[in-house]
Amino acid sequence: MIITLSWLKDHLITNANLAKIIDKLTGIGLEVETIKESQGELSDFKIVKVLRAEKHPNADKLKLCEVTLGNSKTFKVVCGAANAREGLVTVYAPPGAVIPKTKMKLRVAKIRGVESHGMLCSESELNISEESDGIIELKNRAKDIGKNYFKLKGEKSIDLSITPNRPDCLGVRGIARDLASAGLGKLSNLKKIKIKQNFPQPMKISITNEKNQGCMSFGACFIRNIKNKESPEWLKEKIVSLGLKPISAVVDITNYVMLDLNRPLHAYDADKIDREIIVRN
Repeated sequence: MIITLSWLKDHLITNANLAKIIDKLTGIGLEVETIKESQGELSDFKIVKVLRAEKHPNADKLKLCEVTLGNSKTFKVVCGAANAREGLVTVYAPPGAVIPKTKMKLRVAKIRGVESHGMLCSESELNISEESDGIIELKNRAKDIGKNYFKLKGEKSIDLSITPNRPDCLGVRGIARDLASAGLGKLSNLKKIKIKQNFPQPMKISITNEKNQGCMSFGACFIRNIKNKESPEWLKEKIVSLGLKPISAVVDITNYVMLDLNRPLHAYDADKIDREIIVRN
């Protein structure tokens, strides 16, 4: 189970620093396996502007792009994306950067006889989404040229080894509750939000009666009129900080609730369910 100090303090009111928290975690039996810098390798990825995009002299499907970090220095990058064009603001990985998806370390390389100093990145290559058709297009971000693409907080993440008898600590709030019980702070109150649902649940749900029953109850909420799209930045940052990859708003919300409150959730597309949901071992 991976947690960050800032996420822990969403649930735990405490002035304790990282060292004190780690010491207390060890004292209450929640073994700290490793401590690592969150997003340490992602500081290499910069926002750039494409000044020129010309056809590669030796390849029909490649382009030679000249990009800038906002200063007088420019870089030549060979790119195969169809949407690479003059004026585009996108994400640049310089030589030495490690691509999150492939773990490949970039170097200056000749591509069809032309030197390429790094690469322009797609969302798939940065483990942001599955989108790989083109490089990232950053709209209304011209003022950010030269800045880090990823928001780096210099925060450390704590990797805990949770034993089978402590499933209550497979969520950030459970760990905060344990620390509060050990005297390290006060557990914050959860804000209760009442949702009025004025229509009947249209989906039939049944639980199969079996020997060694695994599930005794199944709760569901039917939600209408939503559009599944990319998650907001704050949610993507939360998901990435704990080592997961943002997928879409609906999937990210279920993962967020699972990690935050230790409440595993699953989202079903109601249009693709023929008759009912059957819960069985």
